[in-house]
Amino acid sequence: MSDLRKRYKVIKSNRDFSFLFKKGESVVTYGFVCYVRQRRGGTNRFGVVTGKKVGNAVKRNRARRIIREAFRLFDPVLKEKTQKRYDFVFVARSRTPSLKMQQVLSLMKKNVMSKLP
Repeated sequence: MSDLRKRYKVIKSNRDFSFLFKKGESVVTYGFVCYVRQRRGGTNRFGVVTGKKVGNAVKRNRARRIIREAFRLFDPVLKEKTQKRYDFVFVARSRTPSLKMQQVLSLMKKNVMSKLP
């Protein structure tokens, strides 16, 4: 039963998104832009933003699904490497819907891990 629980919380409030956009460190890749900031809480928090420039609703939903699944696999690796907890906001780019989930995961491992404060 404990395997089915989410290991991270989802950021939903506009206040949290705005705070991360202003105060967080940004990591820019060709697949997404990630804003990250260290937090004191017990779990990592995660949010996804997809603008209209990504495409129609189908493409925006695919971009969200790809990023969400890649983060689900990235979160245990992150917890293994460091004891610190972070807030993440991923902004999808126009190339995100055409990428595979494994490509997004490798971008997270390579670029986001190296940039963590």
